Amino acid sequence: MLRDMPAEDASREPEQPRALIVTIYGLYGRESEGWLPVGGLVRMLSAVDVDEPAVRSAISRLKRRGLLAPERRHGVAGYALSAGAREILHEGDTLIFDPPVPRLDDGWLMAVFSVPESERANRHTLRSRLSGLGFGAAAAGVWIAPAHRYALTAATLERAGLSGYVDLFRGEYLAFGDIRRHARDWWDLDGIGERYRAFVEGYRPVRDGEAFPAWVRALTAWRRLPYRDPGLPAELLPEDWPGDAARDLLTRLRAELSGPAREQAIRMAGSLPAGSTG
Repeated sequence: MLRDMPAEDASREPEQPRALIVTIYGLYGRESEGWLPVGGLVRMLSAVDVDEPAVRSAISRLKRRGLLAPERRHGVAGYALSAGAREILHEGDTLIFDPPVPRLDDGWLMAVFSVPESERANRHTLRSRLSGLGFGAAAAGVWIAPAHRYALTAATLERAGLSGYVDLFRGEYLAFGDIRRHARDWWDLDGIGERYRAFVEGYRPVRDGEAFPAWVRALTAWRRLPYRDPGLPAELLPEDWPGDAARDLLTRLRAELSGPAREQAIRMAGSLPAGSTG
């Protein structure tokens, strides 16, 4: 699935059309060079209560960002994922659906950065990207995340043209404070926990006939959570941490909804490439 494309926090606020389109492409648009017909997209988005003008506006924005490219196939207008968009999807799959089990012994990834005052916009963008990758601010210009975030961080910063401002280090915490207390200072664990609880409270299995909108909405709500959550070792998390319950729910929703949702997507799109997965 995706990271750098637009996504929403896991709340009950209405989903943005772009975020829903991203989810649909992540689920159904990666085979056969990632192409989906415009008419099919309009029908699929209609199923999640997005009207045609909003769909076309969102597609236009994704096109301007270089994530979708117009392409006709057999006389049918549609849009295909760009190479960069396919790369982002691939990077996100593991973190969204099957993240690594963190261990305290794995150590930490430290990002040390300095951005000139004349480039404040890049400073803001860099901080936003690091926050969106699960980093916490340990000090001014020093941000930290579990070591397992290295590959994703390096790829994201390079793609965004921000790597020139950052040095990445891997290390371990030695002294002198309480690392558990630091974790609560460096990351908004309460806020992340509330988003997990909102997901658990907001999504439930539904009848097969409602599988497509339910699955697309649930996955759209979920997509950003595994990034905002730094993926800390269990020893550093609050005792009532709701992340495991939220992921268990996602796994159950995927098992129960993805099959019937794909069948509905095929009918709405007119066809889908064999091998598409959800």
